[in-house]
Amino acid sequence: MANAHELPPVLSTPATHIFEDDAIPSQDLRSSSSSPERLDILYEIDRTVAEIKQGRWQRVALQFPDKMLRDAPSVFERLTERLAEPESQPEKDKKSDDDSRPPKVFILADTSYGACCVDEIAAEHVEADVVVHYGQACLSPTARLPVIHVFTKQPISVDLVVESFEATYTDHEQSIILMSDVTFASHLPHIGSRLTARGYTSLFTTDIVHNPSSPLPNRTVPDSIHLDPNHLQQWRLFHISEPADALLLTLASRVLSIHVFPTTNPRNSPSTAAPAASATVALRRRYAQLTSVSIVPVFGILINTLSVKNYMHIIDHVKSCISKAGKKSYTFVVGKLNAAKVANFGDVGAWVVIGCWESSLIDSKDFWRPILTPFELELALTDDEERVWTGKWKSDFQSVLAEEKRSQAAPIDVPPNTKESDTLKDELDGELDFGPESSPPSFDLRTGRYVSHTRPLQRQSTIQKLPERHRETQQSTAWVTRRPKGDLATIGNDVSPGAEFLRSKRTWKGLGSDFEIEYDLAEGSNGAVLEEGRSGSARGYLSSHSKAVT
Repeated sequence: MANAHELPPVLSTPATHIFEDDAIPSQDLRSSSSSPERLDILYEIDRTVAEIKQGRWQRVALQFPDKMLRDAPSVFERLTERLAEPESQPEKDKKSDDDSRPPKVFILADTSYGACCVDEIAAEHVEADVVVHYGQACLSPTARLPVIHVFTKQPISVDLVVESFEATYTDHEQSIILMSDVTFASHLPHIGSRLTARGYTSLFTTDIVHNPSSPLPNRTVPDSIHLDPNHLQQWRLFHISEPADALLLTLASRVLSIHVFPTTNPRNSPSTAAPAASATVALRRRYAQLTSVSIVPVFGILINTLSVKNYMHIIDHVKSCISKAGKKSYTFVVGKLNAAKVANFGDVGAWVVIGCWESSLIDSKDFWRPILTPFELELALTDDEERVWTGKWKSDFQSVLAEEKRSQAAPIDVPPNTKESDTLKDELDGELDFGPESSPPSFDLRTGRYVSHTRPLQRQSTIQKLPERHRETQQSTAWVTRRPKGDLATIGNDVSPGAEFLRSKRTWKGLGSDFEIEYDLAEGSNGAVLEEGRSGSARGYLSSHSKAVT
């Protein structure tokens, strides 16, 4: 019997399997760049140290993507050692007494938002003077802190790239752009020189620039494209490594064709034009999604960045667009976006993401409501008669703000005979009845039906546009003609679609909502008499009936 108790239970894991995991090979547990020489090359230690000393920064934050965190301690040690090395006498004379001590280095173990963005929020927690960002980067301009970008020089087989390029483009006189991910950008000059030596006469090799609004995001373009951006449609593009979804949609809508050289398994997956075809399908799907979003009365604004420059301006722009369309918006600040978070708000019909140009594109198939970019929102709020789909797509909200500035700077032709009385007459006609049928319904192109209450704030915005002498008349008329059963719910005399959704559609409205209270239904009833409850601490409550209740 004693031996039976000494045996492990059936459901326990055998001791020989405790430290075994077939999913993670043992060689992957160690960094492939463990040697100091390899670290110096991959993470550009010399350049990083030189820029830190040149900037005289004393507190340095290191931001790694998740897949590079295993190298973070080694990089930290190498930077600390190099920054502590004695400098030459001329360099010492330039520094003050406060700058004589070596800089402090910190590792940001997690990012608040996407790994491609600079996490200024986490860096400010350690009062950092500069952020060293490693790996893939969207290169969006930051709002507060300077950044040192280290893309890391990833290895690649140049021979395979040249072989795949020649198999794809047999005509050596075609206009071709050679582009890659930032982690492989250091190989482009060598690849470009080899292809030029093999007879390609119209080959353009891109360089990295910090400009997401460029015709090729964050890349240089041929001189002819600066004169005419539409000339880019005559170029073919050969991209090394699989581009991000936002970049793929942008490129597919601007160049003639795309060929991708995969870096994961290049031997088994030669370059192919299939990504361009899939991007075209995805672009059509997103355009079709806008037809249903145009009738949404309530929008949610998801702030997915606090570091990208001008993010406050694009938030104000989005709010203004939604308000001008007579719709309601709510603002939410989120970190890592997922379907469970946004599903808690059932009254929101569509979401607009404010983030960097790479992370703003989110596939809505896993979410309950569509998720748009600011560019797509402008298209969705355009009238059906004026909406034109050109096939182009923008992912950078900086270009949306630039377009707004150009439209504001353009002169507006005003008819000379326009009078304020005529304008007020047109605005006042039909506005004396604020019932649900006052505003015309919107036509849903997907269902073929008319939908009412798609502009819950149209009445409020119309009154705010009127002069002060007409507002009192409009508001007093509204009180006279309002119908209690047809009006939308209001909070502080402002239309609240959220309160209307709570009143009409939500079955559970909080604690005590599962039963009816009689004195709430009876008119003229004052309810029950208030009773004094318990007081005191948890170890001994005091009540009106007893001295202490435990």
